[in-house]
Amino acid sequence: MNITDKDIKLIKSKRLTVDKVLLQIETFKNEIPFVALRSAATLDNGILKFSEHYQSELIKLYESRLANLETIKFVPASGAATRMFKDLFRFLDNYDFEKESLNSYTNHEKANAIRLFLIGLEKFPFYGTVMQKVKTAYPKFESLSEGKQLYIFVEMMLKEKGLNYGDFPKGLLPFHNYTDSIATSFEEHLYEAAGYNTNDTGDSRLHFTISKNHLEGFKGEFERIKKKVEEKTNTNFIITYSFQKPETDTIAVTEDNEPFRTEDGSLLFRPGGHGALIENLNDLEADIVYIKNIDNVVVRKYQDEVSGYKKILAGKLIDIQDEVFRILNAIDQKSPTEAELKDIKKFLVQQLNVRLPLDFDKFSDKYKLQFLRESLNRPIRVCGMVINEGEPGGGPFWVKHESGRLVLQIIEAPQINKKDRRQVDILASATHFNPVDLVCGIRNYKGEKFDLLDFVDPEAGFITKKTRDGKVLKALELPGLWNGAMSNWISVFVEVPLTTFNPVKTVNDLLKSAHQTKLFS
Repeated sequence: MNITDKDIKLIKSKRLTVDKVLLQIETFKNEIPFVALRSAATLDNGILKFSEHYQSELIKLYESRLANLETIKFVPASGAATRMFKDLFRFLDNYDFEKESLNSYTNHEKANAIRLFLIGLEKFPFYGTVMQKVKTAYPKFESLSEGKQLYIFVEMMLKEKGLNYGDFPKGLLPFHNYTDSIATSFEEHLYEAAGYNTNDTGDSRLHFTISKNHLEGFKGEFERIKKKVEEKTNTNFIITYSFQKPETDTIAVTEDNEPFRTEDGSLLFRPGGHGALIENLNDLEADIVYIKNIDNVVVRKYQDEVSGYKKILAGKLIDIQDEVFRILNAIDQKSPTEAELKDIKKFLVQQLNVRLPLDFDKFSDKYKLQFLRESLNRPIRVCGMVINEGEPGGGPFWVKHESGRLVLQIIEAPQINKKDRRQVDILASATHFNPVDLVCGIRNYKGEKFDLLDFVDPEAGFITKKTRDGKVLKALELPGLWNGAMSNWISVFVEVPLTTFNPVKTVNDLLKSAHQTKLFS
C-alpha cells in the first residue's frame, strides 16, 4: 500500500493506526472463513420454552431483586430511514404521471408495495401532517389525477423541500397515531421501558446510540415529550447518547483488494456495522442491560405483554447468575468434590449449552478447574427467540468451534457459505429467528464489569460488496453486536411470542395491527 502524508493524517483523525488499516487490508486478501453450521438450534436442542407457572416465578424473582439492581436499556438507533422508504424512492424515480396512469405503472412494475401504501394511506400516522403541507402547496390538489396526487404526497413526505422523512433517523419518525398525539419510536421506547426498567426511586435509564448529526433532534424530541411521558408513567427518565466511534470504521478496498480512493484521491472508510457498538456497550455501567432495536416497538395497548416477557428474560438471567456466581465463589474457596464436579458439569451442559471436550474426564484436576472457571466467568446473555416466519436476519445455530466443540451462536446469512448445499440446508431448517431481544449481565461474580472486548471473535466479521460513484468496492463489517461481538459470552436462548417482535423495516409495516391504535373498517 502506497501511503501518503494525506492518508496518514486521515487515518490519525479517525484514531486508527496505519498497522490496523494494513491488517484490515490483509483480512480482505485472506478473506474471512465461513462458520461451520452443524444444526439449527430447536426447542429440543438449545432453545428453552417456559411453562406459565415458571414464567410467573421468573417475573417474581426479577421484581424482588430490581430494587438492588442497576439496569439500563440500550437502543441502537443510528440508522437512517432511507431503506424503510426504498419502494417509495423507486416510485419517485420511475413513475411519470404525465405519461401513464398509476394503475398502469403498478401493473407493469409489479409494484405491490405501492398499491398497499395507497390502500392504507389514511392509516399512516403521518397522513394528516403530510396532507396539510400538500394542500398548502397545491390548492387544487383534489382535482389532480390519482397518480399525480400520490406522487406529490410521497415527494412532500420524503424530499428536503417537504418534510424530509427520507433523511430522518427511524427514531424520530411518526410511528403511532393516538387520539391526542402522534408518537415516534423513540417515545414508545420510553413508555415500554417504564414497564420493566424502573428502579425503586422511579428512575429509568435508557441509552441510545445515534448519529452525531441527529443528536439535537433526539434531544429536542425528548424535551417535547418529557413532561407528558413522565407524568403518564410516573417515571423519571435518564437519557444518554453515544456515537459510533471513528476508530471502528473500516477501510474499503477495490475488487483487487487495493485501497479504494474517492474522486479526490482520499482513502474511503466506512462504518463497521452494528458490531462497532460493542465499544459503546462496553462503556456502560449496569448490572443488567436490555438491548432492543429502535424500530421494534408496539402501540401501548400491547406494551404490558412485551414488558412481561422482558421481566421473564431478566428473571432467567438472574436465576443463571445466582448459580454461576455461587459455583465460582465455591471454587475460590476449595476444589469441588467429585459429586460437586458432576453437578457443575450437568449445569454447564443442561442450563448453559456448554459442550464439554470429549476427553474432559481425562484432564488433570488443575485443567478441569481452569476449563470450568473460564466457561463460567463470562458475560451472560439471555436472548428471546421467535418462531421463524421467513424474516431476513440471524438465527440460533450450533456451530463447530475451532476447538472442535459445538457452541451455540446467533448466525447471520453472510456468515454462511452459500455454495455449500449442506450449510444452506441447515440455514433453511432454522425453526427460530433472532429478533434482537437480549437481556445481558455484564458484571462478574465479584461485581466487576467485564471488558466486553475480550469476548469478541475477530474472525466472525464478514465482507460485503457495495458501490460508490458507480464503482464496486468491498466493505468489511465488524463482528455483529449479537453475533461475533458476543461470540464468547454464555448464551441462553428462550422462545418468546411473535407479539414481542414488530420491527418496521418498510413503511408498510406501520399498517400492521401492532402499530395501529384504531380499528379500521
